[in-house]
Amino acid sequence: MAEQHREESGASVLDKISDKLHGRGGGSSSSSSDSDDERSSATAAVKAKIYRLFGREKPVHSVLGGGKPADLFLWRNKRISGGVLAGATVIWLLFEVMDYHLLTLLCHCLILTLAILFLWSNATTFINKSPPNIPEVKIPEDLAVNVARSLRYEINRGFATLREIGQGHDLKKFLIVIAGLWILSVLGSCCNFLTLSYIVFMVLYTVPVLYEKHEDKVDAFGEKAMVELKKYYAIFDEKCLSKIPKGPLKDKKQH
Repeated sequence: MAEQHREESGASVLDKISDKLHGRGGGSSSSSSDSDDERSSATAAVKAKIYRLFGREKPVHSVLGGGKPADLFLWRNKRISGGVLAGATVIWLLFEVMDYHLLTLLCHCLILTLAILFLWSNATTFINKSPPNIPEVKIPEDLAVNVARSLRYEINRGFATLREIGQGHDLKKFLIVIAGLWILSVLGSCCNFLTLSYIVFMVLYTVPVLYEKHEDKVDAFGEKAMVELKKYYAIFDEKCLSKIPKGPLKDKKQH
């Protein structure tokens, strides 16, 4: 009887100890989950306060429009992106290095393609094999309409921006556009249109993916650069721009 009583008392003590341990464990797990929630909320708040270039709030993939074009520029599929880059490089080498002409290249490609298909179709009658299945290529009407609408919208927006700048409403935008056009004129005097297009293509293919990999460092550097630019612009505005006489329309609006 004494031994049974000792065993029961020992079992009860072990049960109490296990209950306490489980209780403490549950409390620690709940406290750890609360701390994890607090940390996640704190990190989210910190990320929300981080400076992003050009004031963007969306990721780089969404800024580039999303879908297949963004996947192409951000190298989501390395084979497809590498193939497009290799094709653009070959075209640039043909036209710029080998002095090939566009019309000559198109004619030679069509001659080679038609000759291969013609010989293949006639050779199947002697080999007793099925002729090549040449797909029927058509441009969809919806695609053509959407492309035309997009071009029309962008061209109209460009004309509206130029009109607004010409009317003298936004001095800052005027200076930015003038600086951009001057840089383009310098680049145009150094290289032709094809080389300039290839440089732009290479920039679009390298800068977004590099920026996505080193986003935090670039944004921190961009924040410092923007602060310095605002300081210099304030000095330039105080010493030069503020001394420019304003037009009669702006004087009337102020009165």
